[in-house]
Amino acid sequence: MTQSRNERDSVQRGRLLTPGMYDLNDIEIGDHFVTSGMTVTETHIVNFAGVSGDMYDIHLDDVAAQQAGFSGRIAHGLLGLALTDGLKTRSPVRMSALATLSWNWSFRAPLLIGDRIQVDVEVVGKRVTKRIDRGIATLRLSVLNQLGNVVQDGETLLLMTNRA
Repeated sequence: MTQSRNERDSVQRGRLLTPGMYDLNDIEIGDHFVTSGMTVTETHIVNFAGVSGDMYDIHLDDVAAQQAGFSGRIAHGLLGLALTDGLKTRSPVRMSALATLSWNWSFRAPLLIGDRIQVDVEVVGKRVTKRIDRGIATLRLSVLNQLGNVVQDGETLLLMTNRA
């Protein structure tokens, strides 16, 4: 079942982050922001198929996708994740990231050619590592389509700088 933006926003959250660079000390649990949007195109899907080698029919053949119950070709789930990370990374709200450590990700609904997506990002955890100049933030990301429905979501661990 997909969850709408309104259902997610009914939960109390922290600050809406404004454009700028944030290190671990600058963020708190509950802080959040929404990225700009991007429209998923046929070119994205064809190029991703070529790069990944995933030429599965539902991504490249409308008839096969329709026979599988979709309205037409659908984007690769991992393409959606890649676009999500790109939207987060190019956002004017910047995290002082050193590396992405992991992803825990769910594919909730098909991502179709022509869908416009944006990402709701929320800080749900943070801790300092053994090296006090570094820390790990846990970010919850929800990919929203043009209708405000969550099509993908999950969490990532982000290794960040930490002012001592």
